[in-house]
Amino acid sequence: MIGSLAGVLTGKSPPHLLIEVGGVGYELEAPMSTFYELPALGERVRLLTHLLVREDAQILYGFATGAERTLFRHLLKVAGVGPRTALAILSGVTGAAFAQAIQQQDTAALTRIPGVGRKTAERLIVEMRDRLCALDDAAGAAASAAGGQGAEAEAYSALVALGYRPQEVTRLLKGVIAAAGVATAVGVAALTTEDLIRRALQSTVRE
Repeated sequence: MIGSLAGVLTGKSPPHLLIEVGGVGYELEAPMSTFYELPALGERVRLLTHLLVREDAQILYGFATGAERTLFRHLLKVAGVGPRTALAILSGVTGAAFAQAIQQQDTAALTRIPGVGRKTAERLIVEMRDRLCALDDAAGAAASAAGGQGAEAEAYSALVALGYRPQEVTRLLKGVIAAAGVATAVGVAALTTEDLIRRALQSTVRE
């Protein structure tokens, strides 16, 4: 898996980018939100990436921020939303505007995005509502403090990546912390990311 690229920007023609890294040119596709942050041709750039492997192609997508890439990955999990539609969403609205449309169930705002019809908008509202709340919770946990809070946010992301629903992960981690008697910030710091994940998975077996 290619997680990021750092090199010289040698080509940009939305949605395509070309970044030269050690004499090798990598072709990427990126949303307009990323294009707005790019430097001039010939300057160095670093992008986070997502590699999509299909039977007929391997496509690399680039993002200026971790939030963009995370939203892109969550969008791909929505039925009927492919990479092209996900890029259109990131290009057509800001992350905040998209979250607001989801929270307010504003299908009209979503259908104004190219490639998003009414049925897709309705699926986005249903499937992205909990995920957006989970992303906000994880971001808040990561930003609130270092140590245990960082471990909790990392454990949360890992469990979601393993396929657990956001609400289930929140419940599991709260149970782990409560059971360990470490409800204070000092106590949470005693648990590593691995500790939290292991205990959460063990609790699912006991259930």
